[in-house]
Amino acid sequence: MTVSLHYLGPQGSFTHQAASAAAQLIPDGGECVAAPNVPAIFDAVANGNGWGVVAWENNVEGYVVPNLDALIDAEDVAGFARVRVDVTFDALVRPGHGDLTVVRAHPHGLAQCSKFIAEHALTAEPSSSNAAACRDIAADEVALGPSICAGLYGLNVLCKGVQDFDGASTDFLVLAPREQVREQLVQAESQGVTEFESIVAFIPLNTGPGVLADLLDVIRDAGLNMTSFISRPIKGHAGTYSFIATLDAAPWQPQFKAVLNTVVAHGDWVKTLAVYPRQDRPNPPVSAWMLPEGGVRRTPEDVASGMPFEPTDDKELLWA
Repeated sequence: MTVSLHYLGPQGSFTHQAASAAAQLIPDGGECVAAPNVPAIFDAVANGNGWGVVAWENNVEGYVVPNLDALIDAEDVAGFARVRVDVTFDALVRPGHGDLTVVRAHPHGLAQCSKFIAEHALTAEPSSSNAAACRDIAADEVALGPSICAGLYGLNVLCKGVQDFDGASTDFLVLAPREQVREQLVQAESQGVTEFESIVAFIPLNTGPGVLADLLDVIRDAGLNMTSFISRPIKGHAGTYSFIATLDAAPWQPQFKAVLNTVVAHGDWVKTLAVYPRQDRPNPPVSAWMLPEGGVRRTPEDVASGMPFEPTDDKELLWA
């Protein structure tokens, strides 16, 4: 049976590329189906009309927040696979274009090509997707999108590789109804997969000092490795948040199961958003990090010496 894979269209989007890669996970093949927007993808999955593919996290711009919020709110949808797509942008124009004054792309695409936009003094206008920007481009516009869009939509390449950072990539989640997610994970275990990664949302129902620290203590005491932790406001309720953690474990594994039982027993809310086979991830040393300007840090040699830290200027730490 062929499974439909719903992705944010039109053809040529980075999500289309992710859906094509996800189709290879299906023994009998998958049919990629373009959706007009992300809510349509979630609706198709919830109604049992196939699986969905949504952008999740970009290593330049971070989480795709609307998709994160949609997954938190979805009643019967979860992720079971994570697919990575390298992200490079070409600047595309119509043949015989006029004066170029506007540039269009998905908001993340615009953010990732800010230097090109500034150098060409273009006015940035967001589109629902990078591929849609290419499909709908006007004579005075530049569209930023994958190189495949040039051939798909009959465009000329103005400049290649206009992204601010080389090495950019976006991770996508493959979504299914929760019962099908369980089936896919059981199948993965039967094929020898032993290491999983999970994305879990927590909402503490009691607020006050130490509540978040207590939650993190439960995760730490269980010996779980947490690779990401972010917060999202609960819409319309000032001062209330959900906390989303990515953990190197699966909910059925003893240590993780103990965490979930402890959190629920405490009276807090918890929801597993995705579980998928864990992929190898880069782990650069601290010295390789690109640190922002300003701030305070000690050299590894100073730390190793055991000497106490004495700031040369209290203002460095905003103590004044």
